[in-house]
Parts: sequence; C-alpha cells; structure tokens
Amino acid sequence: MKSFVGLGCIIIFVLGMANANPLDAQSAKPGIKKNGFGTTKDGQSVNLYTLTNRHGVQARITNYGATVVSLLVPDRHGKLADVVLGFDALDGYLAKEPYFGAVVGRYANRIAKGQFTLDGTVYKLVLNNGPNSLHGGTKGFDKQVWNARELGENPPALELTYLSKDGEEGYPGNLKVKVVYALTDSNELKIEYTATTDKDTVLNLTNHSYFNLAGEGDVLKHVVTINADQFTPIDSTLIPTGELRKVEGTPFDFRKPTAIGARINADDEQLKFGNGYDHDFVLNRKGKGPELAARVVEPGSGRVLEVFTTQPGVQFYTGNFLDGTVQGKGGKAYGQRSGFCLETQHFPDSPNHPEFPTTKLKPGETFHETTIFKFSTAP
Repeated sequence: MKSFVGLGCIIIFVLGMANANPLDAQSAKPGIKKNGFGTTKDGQSVNLYTLTNRHGVQARITNYGATVVSLLVPDRHGKLADVVLGFDALDGYLAKEPYFGAVVGRYANRIAKGQFTLDGTVYKLVLNNGPNSLHGGTKGFDKQVWNARELGENPPALELTYLSKDGEEGYPGNLKVKVVYALTDSNELKIEYTATTDKDTVLNLTNHSYFNLAGEGDVLKHVVTINADQFTPIDSTLIPTGELRKVEGTPFDFRKPTAIGARINADDEQLKFGNGYDHDFVLNRKGKGPELAARVVEPGSGRVLEVFTTQPGVQFYTGNFLDGTVQGKGGKAYGQRSGFCLETQHFPDSPNHPEFPTTKLKPGETFHETTIFKFSTAP
C-alpha cells in the first residue's frame, strides 16, 4: 500500500447535470457570491460563499470549518435537491454537532486513549470521545475560522487556509493547511488539500459530509457497493484492533450492491460495537491514481454517487448516533440513519499501528491527496 507523504489531496464532487431543471439553471448566474453567515462567540465574522457554474449547479461553503453547507444535485427528472445534511445558519455549526460537511483534523477519526508516540516522544491529546480523541479534539479544524480568498470565477474557486500552531490540541508542529474548492463547468466540485509542517507530526484529513441522495428521510434503501475485500475490525470503543479482516461471509461484504438496511441490524459483534456501520474499509488499490472506492444508488430519485480516491481507506458511517435531537435545515430533525458518510482517509489510530499506512508528515514534505465524488443518475 502506498506511502502517506507526497501525495496530493483533491476531493472532487462531480455533479451530473444532463437533465438539470432549466429554470433552476437560469435563476443563478455563474460565479462566486459572498454573504455574511454570522459571528462566532468570540466575535469573528464568518461568511458563506456560493459557487455557481454555468449549468446552475451550486455549492455553498463557509469558512467556518471549511464546511460544505449545501450541494444541489439533480434527480433522474432534473429536479435539484440538497444532498448533504447541515444547518441554515451558523448557530447550528457553533453548537455541538456531528461535523456536518466539515474538514476534520488534525487527525480525522479516532486515536486510542488520546495519545501516540512519535520520534520517542509521547504526545497526549484532548479526550473528546469517551477514552479516545476524535477528529482533532475539542476544537479541531471543524471549529476554526479559516482565512478565505476568492481565486476567480472561471471556474469559481475559493481558497481556505489555516495555521494549526504547535501544541494545538496536543499535536506537534506548526501545520499550514490549504483547502481549495473549485466548481467547474464540468460539474465538478474539487477540494484540494495541501499541508506542510515545521516539525514531525501526524496528519489525517477528510471531508465529513453526510449524504442523503433522496434529500430527506432515512438512507436504509440506498444501495451501496464498496471496493474492499477487507475492513479493520474495532473494539468496544471503536478503535481498530490491528487486524485486517476479510469481508467475505460478514455483514461488511459490500462487494456486490447491497441496501444499507439489509444487514445493519444483524446479530454481529462489530455492528453492535458501532451501533451500525462505523468502520474503515481497506480499499482494493492497484496504482497511485484515483480508483473506485464506492458506489451508492438511491432508487427513488435515481441519484448515483461514485467515490474515487487515492487514499488507502474509506470510513463508512451510517449516522448511527443521530437521534432526532439535532434540528437541521428547515427545522428537520435528523434521526438515526438520516445520512451516510464515505470519508476517504487513512486508517483510524494509525499512529499507534505501525503496520498501517503511515500518517507521519515531516518538514520538507507535502501532504496532498485526491478524492472524487461523482454524481449522476440511473434510469
């Protein structure tokens, strides 16, 4: 499996628009529009950027958490719907919430007991997920106000930068992170990550969008295929055991199209530990470029999501801990399984598992990866 360092990190959402509603396309001018989105509790101004291409496809992004707030995708009849969970206003993101659409870091996913050893030094992190550290700690990248710069309108592109200082949430090194979102006329929302450090550190970045291709309801009828022969089983605290287990003969075998709800309540220890699917899948990779990781079909709308990536794994999460207490867009209560995540990334707790692909980043090296979320429709 390939090394972590020296790769490029680009996430591309490709939006199929062959049958897009012409009225919707005509109602928005291509380019990028900036609006106020509110103020943080410490007085920092936050903005919302609407990226629109010439086909009328729109992606709304805020510099709070470098977050994808909304993403409009057509169904088989050309009707646009927002296919990511989130909030209408900044207040929802400021409250404790499940990372809707955010860039999470410095380390996406969990680190066991909130500590790891690097170059002989033990680093202790903030514990914010039981006995473990999750998604960078109490105030990870999803809770930061990033500096924003509009790069242009052909395609509309937004650059977001953040300096994670040495010691922030317990991580070593001053880490410079850059995220560029660009919406092309080929209906691609590209997210390009770049990061450098001045001290040896660990890094794992992903976008934490929750998808619902129907636009509402639960996702149990979404049909999923994952290109993985193995997954990383977990213990009762959701930390990988270190084993790479074959999916064959288990509820984790998504090598053929399977509805999310088909086996999610099976009598299986791993599903009980995760309260559903909350597991890292070891992708079948052959080369260095983006390769197919997963495909999801929503039968009712006909929307299709294909995920391509250069990353070694994808965390498949089925909204297990959503319980209806979070009210999202339009005041909708997000209940259990109202969204799913396909978080392309390195494996959870890799700093404590030298047998896993490395997440170490050194001075003089550049972090860079590529993921492609491609939307289309099925008959």
